[in-house]
Amino acid sequence: MDNQDLLERIQSLVEEEHRLRDSSNSEDDTDNRARLAQLEAQLDQCWDLLRQRRAKKNAGENPDDAEPRPVNEVEGYRQ
Repeated sequence: MDNQDLLERIQSLVEEEHRLRDSSNSEDDTDNRARLAQLEAQLDQCWDLLRQRRAKKNAGENPDDAEPRPVNEVEGYRQ
């Protein structure tokens, strides 16, 4: 997956997140919350991988050596 693929994946996830937030109703609230949590975790992973790729490229390394980190790792980062 290259940077463009990652950006497209991020855009797709963001669009789905917006659709869920816009269409949320009380009946599907539990399912929506669970899916939103999944989307947020996937977005965090994608953004982390994109940052890794960019950092490797800037350091003269191969960006393809970057690998997705586990959700529990990227979710634990401090902002």
